[in-house]
Amino acid sequence: MSLYGVLRSGVSGMNAQSNKLGTVAENIQNSSTTGYKRASTEFSSLILPSSEGNYNSGSVTSRVRYTIADQGPIAYTTSASDLAISGNGFFVVTDPGGSPYLTRAGNFVKDGRTGNLVNAYGFTLMGYKLGAGAVNPSLNSLDGVEPVNMSSFAMQASGSTKGSFKGNLPDGEPVIAPPATVSKQSSLQVYDKVGNPIKIDISLTKTSDTQWTISVANGTTSDPLTGTTSMTLTFDADGQLTGPSVLNFGIPGGEPFALDMAGMTQLAGEYNVTGEANGNAPSAVKDVEFASDGTVYAVYEDGTRVGAYRIPLANVSSPDNLSPRAGNVYETTAASGGYQVGFPEMSGFGSIASGALEGSNVDIGTELTAMIEAQTSYTANSKVFQTGSELLDVLMNLKR
Repeated sequence: MSLYGVLRSGVSGMNAQSNKLGTVAENIQNSSTTGYKRASTEFSSLILPSSEGNYNSGSVTSRVRYTIADQGPIAYTTSASDLAISGNGFFVVTDPGGSPYLTRAGNFVKDGRTGNLVNAYGFTLMGYKLGAGAVNPSLNSLDGVEPVNMSSFAMQASGSTKGSFKGNLPDGEPVIAPPATVSKQSSLQVYDKVGNPIKIDISLTKTSDTQWTISVANGTTSDPLTGTTSMTLTFDADGQLTGPSVLNFGIPGGEPFALDMAGMTQLAGEYNVTGEANGNAPSAVKDVEFASDGTVYAVYEDGTRVGAYRIPLANVSSPDNLSPRAGNVYETTAASGGYQVGFPEMSGFGSIASGALEGSNVDIGTELTAMIEAQTSYTANSKVFQTGSELLDVLMNLKR
């Protein structure tokens, strides 16, 4: 083995251990970084051709690897916009220039300037908008995602389009023969297109042993309801509704409205009915809710919840081969494979927890042990280099 080979081996070993110390230092620095994934240095020997009588020293090469696929611990917070992924997948985010990245760092807050949800590193959370113009996502593409921005939902009114009216009509109620108009009275509140409330008066009159007539009228203004405003409800011997059960009419200034009475019965007992309708008056967003399936709801002051966005998760075939970038984000590589896009709680993807963050998967005890090992090996390799240098000096002095 040549003295130059000894020197080369010593330098190679020192460089390799220096790389290992670098990853250990980075891990320790980021032990409290949200969503950080541990880096490690793996060594591989480089062997050069040798003969029986002469050993040709090679060297050691090092490669940095990341444990991106390993789940970090989840800790709960007091912010509803903090999001953690339990299971597989990454949030899709973009930088200020619009370039897409993947991340597990879900510490999102509303940006006061743009209204977008951005994490602590300045990356914007992306999602698919729900409602009119909703996009059907591709399985292997991020086309159609847009910044999750709740500003467009600041004020909203929704016209009523459907409702239900159900319960029990007393079997023992006497039959009312025309022209008498004695009836059971109820009402249901609906809304026109701009959110004005309109009371729908509902009258129920028993016209035979098995039939009731239901009539609806505008109880708020003099504008009449349009379409069909009355119909007959027919019950069988068991008191169950048979035949048509939906009354279709138009709300003044509003949408066509369908009142469903499929749950109505005629049984012995008291008159007991309930009703509900969709739609709402103008209301401002007071809160945002995040469901485990990725749906983002705008919560209005009147309690109405409207689905605004759905957050996708993206994954790759080999997450550990993703390329880390500044800001705790990752880019795809040829080794990692391309995007596979889906939604939380779908097959192969995890779920989203609101008010929680995924911590770093770094273990300080493991890193301190690795640091001691690297320090010891670095010192040993420096002794090899020092010894080789001293032997080379002896060899050079033989000429003198």
